[in-house]
Amino acid sequence: MKKLLIACAVLISISCRSPAPQNNNRESSELIVAAAANLTDAFAEIGPRFTSETGIGVVFSFGATADLAKQIENGAPFDVFAAADSTHVELLEREGLLTPGTRALYARGRLVMWLPAGSSLKVARIEDVTGKAFERIAIAKPDIAPYGQATVESLQAMGIWSQVEPKIIYAQSVSQAKQYAATGNAEAAFIPLALVKPGEGNYIEVNDGLHRPIDQALGIINASPKQAGARRFVDFLLSQQGQDLLSQKGYNKRPPQ
Repeated sequence: MKKLLIACAVLISISCRSPAPQNNNRESSELIVAAAANLTDAFAEIGPRFTSETGIGVVFSFGATADLAKQIENGAPFDVFAAADSTHVELLEREGLLTPGTRALYARGRLVMWLPAGSSLKVARIEDVTGKAFERIAIAKPDIAPYGQATVESLQAMGIWSQVEPKIIYAQSVSQAKQYAATGNAEAAFIPLALVKPGEGNYIEVNDGLHRPIDQALGIINASPKQAGARRFVDFLLSQQGQDLLSQKGYNKRPPQ
């Protein structure tokens, strides 16, 4: 019970509330979706669209994929898990924590090196981060965040990891990595393209051949009492409308399964 209370207390949420139902148990009608931090901006738009079409409210709890998976293992009251990779979703499925048959890929992520607006630094290629002008580079912790892992893989493949590693500042999530750069605590950050708003600084996209594909998967939590509503959210995300919204936010279409 203590773990459940803690999990509820730390929800970082964007609420999309449905029209008031006929009964007084309004909150119980909402879905709670554990979502990887890279989805923050995308779900801020997708949530209200889903609610408008279905009347089902959604609360999103954003965080690093590994942290969210651990919360699910500890009994956090989530209804859907949308991860930044497929590995953690597959693990939860093997543990019997996902509703059978609900695991699915929903997007492929794109990694960029981002410099905030107002930066005086000029870059033409990723390798420029080895220069003296770059003293601090923010990335999400690779052991808990798939985009952080992809960053390390890419810099290693480019042969510059040994030069860049001393400059690395590790963040708890990709959102925090972006914040480090935005607040001047790092000159650049490796983050998902989905977190870069139009006209917000400059970025160079990392060649996706330098790292393993960032295939993002989801699943419905087996213990959720809201299986029907959770299925409607998953179906919306996998629908043409949901896929178009994700593409507009900087994701590639989900690969064939």
